[in-house]
This record gives sequence, structure tokens and C-alpha cells, in this order.
Amino acid sequence: MTGVSARILDSLLSDWRGTSTLGVPAPATGMPAYSALADRIRLLILDGRIQVGARLPAERDLAQRLGVSRTTITSTYAELRASGYLTSQRGSGSIAGLPGLPGRPVAMAEAEASTMLDLSKAALPATPLLADAAVRAAQQLPAYLGETGFDPVGLPRLRQAIADRYTARGLPTEPGQVMVTIGAQHAIALLSRVLLHRGDAALVESPSYPHAFEALRAAGGRLVPVGVSTDDGWDDDALEQALQRSSPALAYLMPDFHNPTGRVMDAATRERLLDLAGRQGTVVIADETMAELDIDFGERPLPLAAYGGDGGPGAVSASTVLVGSFGKTVWGGVRIGWLRAAPALIQKLVRARPAGDLGTPILEQLIAIDLLGHYDEVLELRREQLRRGRDHLEAALARELPEWNVPHVHGGLTVWAGLGHPVSSQLTMAARGEGLLLASGPRFGIDGAFERFLRIPFSHTPEETDRAIAALARAWASLTRHSLTDQEYLAEVV
Repeated sequence: MTGVSARILDSLLSDWRGTSTLGVPAPATGMPAYSALADRIRLLILDGRIQVGARLPAERDLAQRLGVSRTTITSTYAELRASGYLTSQRGSGSIAGLPGLPGRPVAMAEAEASTMLDLSKAALPATPLLADAAVRAAQQLPAYLGETGFDPVGLPRLRQAIADRYTARGLPTEPGQVMVTIGAQHAIALLSRVLLHRGDAALVESPSYPHAFEALRAAGGRLVPVGVSTDDGWDDDALEQALQRSSPALAYLMPDFHNPTGRVMDAATRERLLDLAGRQGTVVIADETMAELDIDFGERPLPLAAYGGDGGPGAVSASTVLVGSFGKTVWGGVRIGWLRAAPALIQKLVRARPAGDLGTPILEQLIAIDLLGHYDEVLELRREQLRRGRDHLEAALARELPEWNVPHVHGGLTVWAGLGHPVSSQLTMAARGEGLLLASGPRFGIDGAFERFLRIPFSHTPEETDRAIAALARAWASLTRHSLTDQEYLAEVV
């Protein structure tokens, strides 16, 4: 069972004293401090920053860390237990949970969830080409039924098709440089387990993909953040300093349509990054799950490995690993991902894989082979869908929330909107009351950062987007009825 220390919880709570269920400052509603604190912990559980099943700090430890009375913490935990977000287990303390898991009928929780519009995930519904591809793949399956079905590296035909895709994108690749995984997250977790030892530094972008943070930490990595902004992208000097000072074992980056900012790393930064990483012996993992979801670019950027001098067929350098998947382009329900790496590293990964799983499903690999034969058509449909979605979202935000800073992005699935005030968590809680699920800005940072930002996907239909922005505008109005800048009262709440 994992535990959350009082120090870590304190860093995640940020400005909890200003939070209320309605998303307005607690003093304005007369809400007691314990309810404001319970609301913030509830949000941390809902968006995954506190994992279900994690043990929360002892009441005395948390009270001392936060500088509040023991009674405040006792009342906070009691409110969380009453609402189903905390359970008490003899000998284990207070355990984070969700309503319906267990202690509440699951059907009730599912009925509530079905009424919510979920913008917490940046994903698309299945491509229209999927159903026919699945039928064709099922017809091919009998040819494989005489085998064991345990495939830790990938079907040769699929590895060849993925290698051909890289080659067509300007990066010559052989099947021996490709390993098929159960999605990109599986690839990231497997790479983390193989490349990291406990205490090793792992360079990451901030903000970035939160589940990558989780995989790196689970492998014992010590995260070293480098900022990415919507205005300037990556800071070359900061990258250089982080690589030189921390000598990270690996660097996890998303150079193409970065999640959540949508930025694309320029060629000069790519070359400098790989040169510096090579000198430090740092393995660079480039998450390419968004790489081909360009909307406006006429000339698409080359894969990161093409800038590092180790991209040719049969390359033995392990300095750059590319990770891709079908999750963003085809459908999240097709659990197919892959990585491109030096054959020697792939052999290590194959040997380490059985500790976590025994291989990628054959039927889904056959579906992937079929769809890669039509991948340009899949991508063109997606690009048109996302172009319409982005333009509609930008127009809706400009109309309903003109005071926000909404950068124009050229690809990917999301915008990283600047709110102008550190209220992302409060806004997320208020939006839940309007029937809208969102991932707050700190979900994408380390230790509670990015309260001034909100990630909004444009992968939904125009009708869903309009409904979401209307709910978001109502939630924002509940905040702006009160001062968002006067924080002097906060010390008096407890």
C-alpha cells in the first residue's frame, strides 16, 4: 500500500484555505476550514494526484505540517469518510477511495458519472475505419491459433509495418529496432523499469503527461523538471543546466505537440538536446503519441531520433527511444503501442517484460497491421476533425471567456489556457457542480504547480464543446463574483 506523507500532501494542497465546494473563497461562504481542506483533498483523489488506496498522513502529522489544529484535521477526515472518499482500516490508517469503491452501490456512482460531460481526458472516439479493420483481422486470426499467443516483442509483420512508417517519415528503421507494446503508457513504464535505478535522476518537462510522472516515480526516479511555456516552448539554457547538473539516467520529453501546451520543439533545440544528452549518457525518450496529429503544418517535423545521428538502420546507440501508439489516432480501446530503440535495448526490454505482462494480444496486432495499411486516411480524417474542433473551441472561449489567454496551437488535442489567477483547482471543483469533469492545471505539474492554467481538449463534437464551455463559464462566474486577488484573509481562516 502506498502512502502520502504530510510533506507531500502539503505541497499538493497549495492554496486550500481559499477553496470551497462552489469554487468560491471559503470565507465568502462562511465555510469552515475543515470543509475547504476536505474539498481540496477530494479533488486530489478525483484527478489522481492521490491514488485510490493510498494511505493519508496521520492526523497529528498533517495538523503539524499545515499549522492547524488537530480538531480541524479530524473534522476533515470525518467529512471525507462521510462522502465516501476515505475509509478507515485497523492498522492501516485512513485510506483514499472513491464513492462506490466500496461502501456505496456501484450502480449509483455509475449513474452519477453518466450525467457528467468528461473533458478530463484528451482522446477521440474510434476512427470510422476501425470496425471493418477488426472484421478483416478476425478473419486472419485462425492462422495464429496453433501458436501459444504469448508475444513479447510483436508480430514480424507489424514490426515491419511500423518500421516502414518511420522510414516514410524520414527516419530509416528496421524491424529489429521495433518492439510492440500494450499502448504507450506500457512502453514508458517498461523503459522506466529497465533504465532507472532507485534514486536516479529523470529529466521531465513541466507541465507534462502525469502518468509518465507516475511511471518514473514508481521505478524509483527522482524527477528533475524543465519548463515548457506556451509562449517560448523549451528553454535551451535550462535544458543544458538540468542535464549537466543532474546527469539524468533518462529524459522523458514530448517534442511534437507537447501535452498539454501543444508546442513543437524546433530543430535547433532537438540537435542541442541530443548532443548534450549524448555527452551525459542520458537516454532520451520521445513520446510521439501526438506527433502525426498536425493540423496546420505543410511540412511535418522529423522524428527526434533523426537529429541525433543514430537513426540509421542497425544503429546500436541507445541514446534516443521513440514511443508511439494508436491511442490518440485510432482509438484508446485498441491497446497497441510501440517503441523504436537500439536492438540491444530492445533485448533488455523483452527480458524484463514478463515481470509485468506476457505479451501483446494477437488479434489487436492484426487490427493494427490492417490499419497501418490505411494510416494516411486515418490521419487525414483525424486532422480534419481536430481542425474543426480546435477552431470551434477557440471561438467558444473567445466568446464566453474573453479574459482568458488561449494560445493558438497547430496540432495535438488540447489547449493550455491561461486563467490569469491561481484558481484552476477551485474552477475544476466548481465545474463538477455544473456537470463538467476537467483535469486541473496542477495535474500536469509537480508539487502543485500550474494553478493558473487549465487544459481543455478540442476532441469533442461542437455540441459537446458548446455545452462544456457554457458550464465552464458558469463555474468561472461563481469564482469572479468574489475577489480573486485578495488573499490577505487566508491566514485567518484556521
